[in-house]
Amino acid sequence: MNDVCILATGGTIDKVHDPIAEALAFSGESHIPEILEQCRTKDVAHQVIMFKDSRDINDADREIIFQAVKARPEKSIVVTHGTSTMSMTAQYLKDRVIGKTVVLTGAMRPFSFFESDAGYNLGGAIVAARALPHGIYIVMNGRVFEAGKVSKDEAKGVFVKTD
Repeated sequence: MNDVCILATGGTIDKVHDPIAEALAFSGESHIPEILEQCRTKDVAHQVIMFKDSRDINDADREIIFQAVKARPEKSIVVTHGTSTMSMTAQYLKDRVIGKTVVLTGAMRPFSFFESDAGYNLGGAIVAARALPHGIYIVMNGRVFEAGKVSKDEAKGVFVKTD
């Protein structure tokens, strides 16, 4: 029986280098199963909702994410998400979700790249989803943040607590 579900929405964590376009792109497959296998993580379900760069996620997409969270039977949910608008999606969910622990996470470097932070962040998010009380959180850079009290410091490439 799975106690956590990972909902993939895209973001850098699931991107690969496209040599033709010479840019990061989605391959159409999520790296989440590979990360879970590599980390020997068990009892975790996985569902792809979308493959979008978070700069392209809007409130209609956030509603799709919310509905997917609500529809899952698990009480602990991890949402993989691009880092650019992760705080906005966390706030959107905070305004709506009741009775579940939802943790958003992502990566600054794609899982397919050397020295990616994807596995570290995803593992931290899974542990947080299992351990934290109901609420909406972001796990990045080895830290847990409450939704509405976090932003991304673009200059430093890390998430920081806000008031």
